[in-house]
Amino acid sequence: MANDTDFSSHKFPSASEVVEEVKELWGMALPITAMNWLVFVRAVVSVLFLGRLGSLELAGGALSIGFTNITGYSVLVGLASGLEPVCSQAYGSKNWELLSLSLQRMIIILFLATIPISLLWVNLDNIMVFMGQDKDITAMAATYCMYSLPDLLTNTLLQPLRVYLRSQRVTKPMMWCSLVAVMFHLPLNYVLVMIMGLGVPGVAMASVVTNMNMVVLMVGYVRVSGRCEMRWTAGIGGVCGGVVPLLRLAVPSCLGICLEWWWYEIVTLMAGYLSNPTLAVAATGILIQTTSMMYTVPMALAGCVSAR
Repeated sequence: MANDTDFSSHKFPSASEVVEEVKELWGMALPITAMNWLVFVRAVVSVLFLGRLGSLELAGGALSIGFTNITGYSVLVGLASGLEPVCSQAYGSKNWELLSLSLQRMIIILFLATIPISLLWVNLDNIMVFMGQDKDITAMAATYCMYSLPDLLTNTLLQPLRVYLRSQRVTKPMMWCSLVAVMFHLPLNYVLVMIMGLGVPGVAMASVVTNMNMVVLMVGYVRVSGRCEMRWTAGIGGVCGGVVPLLRLAVPSCLGICLEWWWYEIVTLMAGYLSNPTLAVAATGILIQTTSMMYTVPMALAGCVSAR
């Protein structure tokens, strides 16, 4: 009965309050949507340059992208999403020390996660051949994956930094940082792939450099603008002491995001078992990258609702 009384006494928001909240959400979500769309454009540019190199290169790149998404990026994004409630609550209560500590702890968690992930990436060739994938496609995928290894370290900073800024409602600067980085992605691919003739490694390196540029720009914004509170008061013991509680939040979030990503990306791997694997994997890679655009708005809204 007490619960019924509490529920009945709850005051529902008025229509004007709902409208105001929707405006707040869209004010945060639109820049995040634009940022997600820019990340999508970056992926499309990479696929286009892989396609210019040939069907085998496109198939190998698509297989590698699917493998790295399943074993790496989904895990890092999922773990970083566990930072969302902690940072949002810390920002709401103006607990700047907890906000900064949580960012440091998540970076440590992601860095440790990259160790087993990198071992999987290094052994992509053996894993894919063992699974019965085409050897030529697998060899090309292994090359792309090997040159993408530095991106693991980049994402240990990029993913938690995005959550850290979004939780403080700093969304427009993230959009502009992404825009500047992606603007250089096309000419970077052209120089590395077409002029220098690096081929598949050039496409992979261009993606790594673009993500690195995003990190540098975001870190530069945090340091120069002074809008974001960042305090480094705790020693190594204080930072590491809170890793396990944060990990308890991060692991369930990681599982949810991984399951969502895996069912999608596994289609690319399954295409390798068709009669003409080169064309099948290449076509599936284009399809997966194109349809990923539909997630830009829902992902932005979900992140902003969590931050609110």
